[in-house]
Amino acid sequence: MIRSDNLVQETRADNLVQETRPNLLGWRESDLEQFLVDCGNPGYRAKQIFTAIFKQRVAGFDAISTLPKSLRQQLSEHFDTATPTLALVEASIDGTRKYRFESDGAAFESVYIPAVARNGKTNTLCVSSQTGCALGCGFCYTASLRHNRNLTAAEIVGQVLAVSDDLATIADSNDGVATAPRVGVRPITNIVYMGMGEPLLNYEEVVRSVEVLMERHGADYSNRRITVSTAGIVPRIYDLARDLQTQLAVSLNATTDEVRDRIMPINKKWPLAKLVGAMRDYPLPNRRRITIEYVMLGGINDSDADARRLIKLLAGLPVKINLLPLNEHERTPFETPSPQRVEEFQRILHKARLSAIVRSPRGQDISAACGQLGAKP
Repeated sequence: MIRSDNLVQETRADNLVQETRPNLLGWRESDLEQFLVDCGNPGYRAKQIFTAIFKQRVAGFDAISTLPKSLRQQLSEHFDTATPTLALVEASIDGTRKYRFESDGAAFESVYIPAVARNGKTNTLCVSSQTGCALGCGFCYTASLRHNRNLTAAEIVGQVLAVSDDLATIADSNDGVATAPRVGVRPITNIVYMGMGEPLLNYEEVVRSVEVLMERHGADYSNRRITVSTAGIVPRIYDLARDLQTQLAVSLNATTDEVRDRIMPINKKWPLAKLVGAMRDYPLPNRRRITIEYVMLGGINDSDADARRLIKLLAGLPVKINLLPLNEHERTPFETPSPQRVEEFQRILHKARLSAIVRSPRGQDISAACGQLGAKP
């Protein structure tokens, strides 16, 4: 097995925010149970606490009436349960909502993407794992941001809870686009680690946050509903396969090393052959597929030859391909391909029986679309 000892240097350089009290949102139920037992409390109290914090969304430990007063005081002294400070919420005309959080002098964003139809079943939250990104992908606004640190598991989980709290306050709309389900209906069905940052360069905190979100007495998401995306940190893909087996998304974006080196510098460390090899080794239960994210750049990676190379590159892999025409911004030299070019690219993939969907940008008017996070609308 490939080991994860030789990751890019940025991982070691990034420091997590220093917490005065540990935030319980970053603790697994088993961790809390052990803490309680060590302090002379029955372990089953952990279940009650998780249910209150994550399902009932109590305002604080004092509001957990099932706990004795002494334990409530003890918890208040030892733990914090605050979500990140919500600095700004922006609503798009298409129902997308962008949330800007601030913590320890840094900012990061989450994007809520509701189902496109009222009877849609998938309401997705895109969460950030870092406050910027060190990978330098040439088409991404976030990569141009200088300030960068890893988010803690509590800050990642806190994004999910804070957005859920906001959505619970929104009345059901009668227009054609569902901005949020009715109060009491679980608004976020899927969580994708596709926001600011490279999740696999914040591996331990990302894994812990997923484990917390999957706790049965807590948020209770299944690993089928959580997708971790990567630009190609190959050793960590093997680690993820061993530790979590969540849904995997790979930001591929090129079919030759020459082009990928140019638009995604991480390819110089782990080129296409190693990346595709890791995808082939990733264990997938029946009927699951790896998501291939392919940002289309006019005249760069959108030719018929690119489409045919992509078919060859992914041959035999259970994949679904998201074709993402570039969302232009002032910090990229690349351009969006024409709709006709995108359509022909997709047609070639379909002819080879590959699942390929052209993703329409959501939240573009509030700079919430793919590759725009961190930008001001």
